[in-house]
Amino acid sequence: MKGLIYFLFVSVLFSCQQIKRSSYSINDGVSKEIHPGKNLMETQCIICHSATANHDNRLAPPMIAVKKRYASSSTTKEEFVKSIQNWFNNPTEGNAKMYGAVKRFGVMPKLSITKENLNLISDYLYDNDIDQPEWFENHYNEEKRKGFPMHKRKQS
Repeated sequence: MKGLIYFLFVSVLFSCQQIKRSSYSINDGVSKEIHPGKNLMETQCIICHSATANHDNRLAPPMIAVKKRYASSSTTKEEFVKSIQNWFNNPTEGNAKMYGAVKRFGVMPKLSITKENLNLISDYLYDNDIDQPEWFENHYNEEKRKGFPMHKRKQS
């Protein structure tokens, strides 16, 4: 009987000890999953459309400029995705919306990205804040003040 009481006493004693953890995590209920379009944009688009490239040494306009040109306040996501796909699948001077960019950088080369991946990139671009260069806001406002001449195609 003494053995049983001793066993129960020791069991209760050890079961009541606090467990010290080496680390703790907080579950805030927010998913840390990264949108797949972000990863694709960073590996497929940012190479040329970087927000960190110098204004004078750029290969192409920054992605924020693409977003602002293709998405107005009334543009639906479906319209945005369709418009991006239209340009991407047929990048020609006649199909351009960013005439100033085409004049400065030339027409974007036709690239090989699946429709599914292009949808993911477009979806991410439409729904998320995109990094912009320090100089971009002033440049954008200046062009806006001028009436966006870069958007008006010159007839030849």
